[in-house]
Amino acid sequence: MIDFGVGWLGEAYLWVKALHVAFVIFWMAGLFMIPRFLVYWHPVAPGAPEALLWDERCRRLRRIILSPAMVVSWAAGLSLAFHLGWPLWLVAKFLFVIGLTWFHHWTVAMVKRFAAGERPVSEKGLRLANEIPSLVTLAVAVLVIVKPF
Repeated sequence: MIDFGVGWLGEAYLWVKALHVAFVIFWMAGLFMIPRFLVYWHPVAPGAPEALLWDERCRRLRRIILSPAMVVSWAAGLSLAFHLGWPLWLVAKFLFVIGLTWFHHWTVAMVKRFAAGERPVSEKGLRLANEIPSLVTLAVAVLVIVKPF
């Protein structure tokens, strides 16, 4: 029998970890896509047929991939955190994940505002926002693999 530590997940630990990794990948894919969709939607006139298509694309992305993947990522991640006992590197990762969750909700709010005909962020701002998931992914990967503290 493999010893998975003293955590409460026991032999399910590796299964939960695999689930977490897979759903984080799905969540990140959505977080990479939605700001890019907003960049393409930005110049389209509100109410135009193309705007309605972008609205539907964003809503489907959110409903089918983005939000469910975030929920499963959080559930599996918290299970793993309690299993591991919250080492310091994991607390730091948790803070980045809170920021990523804020970004998730910000993008969802932007989709709703775009659907209402508003363009509260410039195209350049959206292009810059598109880099946030990349930077957070890099920071989290370092924390999880290197465990610097």
